[in-house]
Amino acid sequence: MPGVSSFRRTPSRAAVGTSAGLLAAFTALAVAELVAGLLRPAAGPVTVVGGAVIDRTPAAVKDFAIRTFGENDKAVLRFGILAVLAFLAIGLGVLGLRHRRIAAAGVLLFGIVGAAAALGRPDSTGVGDAFPSIAGAVAGALALYVLASQAPPSTAPAAGEGGVWSRRGFLTAAGVTAATATSVGLLGRFLSGRQGQGAVVSRENLVLPEPSSPAPALPAGARLKVPGISSFTTPNRDFYRVDTALTVPEVDARTWRLRIHGRGVARPRTYTLDQLLARPLIERDITLTCVSNEVGGPYVGNARWLGVPLRDLLREAGVRPPSHGGTADQLVARSVDGMTLGSPVDDVMDGRDAMLAVGMNGEPLPFEHGFPVRMLVPGLYGYVSACKWIESIELTTFDAYDPYWVKRRWARRAPVKTQARIDTPKPFTRPAAGAVVVAGVAWAQHRGITRVEIRIDDGPWQDADLAAQDSPDTWRQWSYRWNATPGGHTLTVRATDGTGSVQTEQRTRTVPDGASGRHSVFVTVPQIPRTGP
Repeated sequence: MPGVSSFRRTPSRAAVGTSAGLLAAFTALAVAELVAGLLRPAAGPVTVVGGAVIDRTPAAVKDFAIRTFGENDKAVLRFGILAVLAFLAIGLGVLGLRHRRIAAAGVLLFGIVGAAAALGRPDSTGVGDAFPSIAGAVAGALALYVLASQAPPSTAPAAGEGGVWSRRGFLTAAGVTAATATSVGLLGRFLSGRQGQGAVVSRENLVLPEPSSPAPALPAGARLKVPGISSFTTPNRDFYRVDTALTVPEVDARTWRLRIHGRGVARPRTYTLDQLLARPLIERDITLTCVSNEVGGPYVGNARWLGVPLRDLLREAGVRPPSHGGTADQLVARSVDGMTLGSPVDDVMDGRDAMLAVGMNGEPLPFEHGFPVRMLVPGLYGYVSACKWIESIELTTFDAYDPYWVKRRWARRAPVKTQARIDTPKPFTRPAAGAVVVAGVAWAQHRGITRVEIRIDDGPWQDADLAAQDSPDTWRQWSYRWNATPGGHTLTVRATDGTGSVQTEQRTRTVPDGASGRHSVFVTVPQIPRTGP
C-alpha cells in the first residue's frame, strides 16, 4: 500500500513548519544570548523586551500582577514573553513553507523590535545594546530559511518555493540547527555568568566594618513568643522583593561609584564603596513597606540595616533642605538599571535615620536587595525612598522632574499609612473553642504604634497587649487572648499611631499612595461535641 507507506514517512506540513519556526526562534535566542554574554548580559532581547513591557504596563495591571503572582511576577512575565514568541515562531514557520523570504523578514522584524527596546531602556549604554537582538534575528532568519527549504512541497507550491522533499535532509538540518543553537546558548550562558562572577567575588570578599553607632539593644518584651506571628526581624531569605528588574543586577563593588550632583549641590561628589565604608556607619532596625501592599498583605518586613547617614553626605555636598533655604525639594535616586525614585529632601534631612545601606541583618546586602548599596528612608513607602543598586543622587524639584512611578500616576509624596495585620489565626481556619491567641504586627514608621485594638464580629473594640516598642521606625507585635465560642466569627484589628491618629476604616486600593482600611479574618470555631446520654 504505497499511500500508507508514504503517509507514515512524510510528516504533515504543519508539523514541519512548527518545528522549523521553533528551531529558528531557539537559534535566535541562543545567538542573542551569546552576543549579550560577550557585550552586556542586560542587553539580551528577553530582558530588554520584558523591561519595555514592564515600563509600558499600566499601574493598575502591575498592581494586579504583584497581588496575584507576588515575587513570581517576573517569572510569569518571562514565561509569557517566551510563550508569545513561540506562538509567533510557529506562525512564521508555517508561513515559511510557502514564503521563505517573507517569513525570514518577519524574524528580522522581531530583531528590530528587540533592538529598539534595548536602545530605549533607561540603562542603555549605547548602540552596542542593539547587537544581541540584531545578531539573534539574523541567525534565526537564516535558520528558518534553510529549514523551510527542506520542507515537503505543497500540492501547489509557490514559484521558486517548492523543492524535492527529503525527510532525511530536513531531519539532518533540524538536528544540526538544534545542536548548534544549544551549544551557542550554553556558551552564552557561561559568558554571562563569568561577567557576574566579579560581582559575586566582590560581595564574598566584602567585610563590613563595625558601626560607629550600633543599633540599640532590643527592649525586653519586644519579641512575642506566639506561634504563627511574624518574627520581629525578617530573615533576608524571607524579606519581600518588589521591583521592575527582570534580571537582578549583579554589580561589582570594586568598580561601583555613587555620584551626588544637581540643583543646590555646591560641591558635587563621587564615592567608591571603600570610601563609604571608611565613614562612620550607623546600624538601625527599620521596617520597610511596599506601596503595593494590600491591607493585611505580605510586602512589609523588618531588618537590621548598616549604612552611611544620607544627611551627612548631602550636607558635605552643600545641600540645604527647603525648610532651611535650599533650592531643591526632591532627591532623585537612580539605579544601575535606570530606575528613578524621588524623595522629599526635607524628609531625608529632618533627622530620621535615612541612609545608604551596605548591610542587612549582619551581612552585605543580598543582590536581590540592592548590593552593593541601597537607599532607605524610614516612614516613606519604598517606591519613593528605597532605591536598590543606587548609583546616582540628583537634587532637583518636584516641578522639574517626575520619577518612574510618578509618571505612572502614583503620588509624589507617600508617607507610610498606619496599618495592623492579623498573622494568626489565618483566614478560614478552624480554631478550637476556648482560649485562642490572636496576634500580629502593626506599623506606622517614624510615628510608632501606641495602641492596637481587636473587635470580634460587631462587638466593642478591646485593647490588645502590645510588645515593647523598639523604635518608631519598626513594626510592633501585639496579641489578644480570645475566648472563642462555636460558630463563624470575623476578627478585625485597628492601630493607633504615635500622633494619636486611629487607622482609618475607609477602604482604598494601593494606587496612588498606598492601601488603607482595616484587616479582618473570618474563622469558624467548630461545635463542641456533646458527651453523655
